[in-house]
Amino acid sequence: MSEQAAGALAAFGYELGILKRIRRAGWWHAGVRDPESVAEHTMRVAQLAALLAAEEGADPARAAFLALWHDTQETRTGDLPHTVSGYLTKPDPRQITADQTARLPEASREAVRAAVDEYEDQESAEARCAKDADKLEMLLQAVEYRDTGVNRVDGWIDSALKGVKTETARKVAEAALTVSPLAWRDR
Repeated sequence: MSEQAAGALAAFGYELGILKRIRRAGWWHAGVRDPESVAEHTMRVAQLAALLAAEEGADPARAAFLALWHDTQETRTGDLPHTVSGYLTKPDPRQITADQTARLPEASREAVRAAVDEYEDQESAEARCAKDADKLEMLLQAVEYRDTGVNRVDGWIDSALKGVKTETARKVAEAALTVSPLAWRDR
């Protein structure tokens, strides 16, 4: 690998680190003072995508990989809550990804762009699992916030319930409404 290619990968690594500092902005509307970061959200999305894919008979590793890249464009735009629709045109994730990866070595550039394309196309089972995982993670986060006293989360829950497409995600979403966020502690 050339010095230039290594430098480009390092620079992109620094850019991806911005996701650890960008907060999920919509939760401020509900009164959450310190919402999770985009990176924290993405980690659980990737984990859930793998689980959904396993249950749906799809490739868990591919679903998790697609989920890892689904919000990386937010290093350039920030996290835009749904309330911006009607005021701003939604940024094109493919265009942002193309700009972000323009200097990367070809193999890395193509891997990232292909993942974003597949996620955005929503044609593969893995892409649908990754998208459902994004909605499901939002639902779980809303329930967790509600359990800590944030009362205005019903819109996020309703949106997630309407947004999931796979049978597994629908069942998990419905279960999440009745299972305590601390149920995992029961042994």
